[in-house]
Amino acid sequence: MKNNSQKIFFAGNIKFLRERKKISQEALASTLGLTRAKIAAIEAGNTKSPQPGDYLKFSEFFKISIDTLLKIDLSKLGELKVRDLEAGNDVYIRGGNLRVLAISVDKSNNENVEYVPIKAKAGYMAGYNDPEFIAALPKYSVPNLPNQGTFRIFPSTGDSMLPVPEGSDIIAQYVADWSTLKTDTPCIVILEGQQDFVFKMVTVNSDGTILLKSLNPEYKPYTVESGNIMEIWRFYAYTSREFPEARPEMETILTAIRKLEKKVGQL
Repeated sequence: MKNNSQKIFFAGNIKFLRERKKISQEALASTLGLTRAKIAAIEAGNTKSPQPGDYLKFSEFFKISIDTLLKIDLSKLGELKVRDLEAGNDVYIRGGNLRVLAISVDKSNNENVEYVPIKAKAGYMAGYNDPEFIAALPKYSVPNLPNQGTFRIFPSTGDSMLPVPEGSDIIAQYVADWSTLKTDTPCIVILEGQQDFVFKMVTVNSDGTILLKSLNPEYKPYTVESGNIMEIWRFYAYTSREFPEARPEMETILTAIRKLEKKVGQL
């Protein structure tokens, strides 16, 4: 008689993910509202049937679906795949991604373009997936936007993206699949645990980390873990009350020389 039972990897996966995050059983228990003894029993496989609520707690904390925690031996996956899972790209939760995007619509059921004012930045970190919070944000009608996609407006601060002026309003499009981003794509990045957004050139590295680079050379590039990013919004356009400065005379001369060289080369 054929045995149709399937091996369950939940216990080993919880231990693997906890050690990967370098947190103790006691710290994890405190975060999840469980006892250390229960965490130890689960990791040892001594608890055959954890409560449904416990499955949900582990899934939400590690950002990996319950099905994956149960059915896949995560220790056998490569680092890039594990990072991809933690970023929400899980075969079992596609279409119900853990990075749930809350939106609001107008009377005609068209998506609004919400504006996130500076004073609402801290609240956005906590309410970015809360429909009531999003619905309370100011809304604007922006002409000539593509019919497809979700757009939002974020105020820029600091001078790290000069020549885009500080204080510009960045119109950006939500990116659901970060792997589609090309190298050095300008984006608004919502980082976990920060009170501000960053406007950077984004590159998804082969190891799953995200490189953030400023246009202003005075700011050094830095890398963040994909699990520490809440949302990414691709730059679409910006508005500013600053009038653009004229190009320096030397730059104008060099541009003219390049054009002349190109014409000569075509002769």
